[in-house]
Amino acid sequence: MTRRRFYAPPEAFATDRTSGSLSADETRHLRSVLRLQTGDEVYVFDGAGREFRAEIDAINRDQTKLRITEEVVPSALESPLTLTMAVALLKGEKFDLVIQKLTELGVSRVVPLITARADVRLRNDHEAVGKVSRWQRIAMEATKQCGRARLMTIENPLTFEQLIESSKANGELRFMFAERGGDSFAHALDQTQKAAAQITALVGPEGGWSDDELSQARNEGWQLITLGGRIMRAETSAITCAALLQHRLGDLN
Repeated sequence: MTRRRFYAPPEAFATDRTSGSLSADETRHLRSVLRLQTGDEVYVFDGAGREFRAEIDAINRDQTKLRITEEVVPSALESPLTLTMAVALLKGEKFDLVIQKLTELGVSRVVPLITARADVRLRNDHEAVGKVSRWQRIAMEATKQCGRARLMTIENPLTFEQLIESSKANGELRFMFAERGGDSFAHALDQTQKAAAQITALVGPEGGWSDDELSQARNEGWQLITLGGRIMRAETSAITCAALLQHRLGDLN
């Protein structure tokens, strides 16, 4: 039977994990969409990697109280690869699709990236906050569907320069997927000397990277990778790159 999964942050559980509660939004879905009732069995994950089987104890207007019966193994285990995907902002629903699929692929963190040729320009901080909130909701729904118990982190948008600067001292492998001037994927991995437990990968916009961006990344030690001769849309490229990295270095076998 398919698990009826809900999200509650760690602070919504009792310290001994014998009880917990669901938010107003989750309660609305439980009551009005799924038509669940007191005594029904549900599963609840905390976004930090733990999942529990529970019984509905009480349904109020803005809260559902749960009685935890046992901790369970999430149906989708987390990848051993800590993968950050820094993806150039895309128009409309394209970035929504990227967020959904990267969640399903087990990506740990997404950094929306403002690049020289990005399709989207953010007018102010308020617009950025609204977009991040939307992407977090999309990631939440994708997490419920795909069985993960850990929420993918979605950072506030950064400029290309901010991302390059902030990644200098992190000690992870750094790959930049580019339409020109890079090594093949297989060669790049063969050249890697470090243990691949943590990776940041850059994926550009429809218009590609500017020459300055390519030069800046190369000068800061990023390894450029060019994938074959196929021309892919930016959203396809982001999903493909994540899948390749999870296949070769993660748990997508």
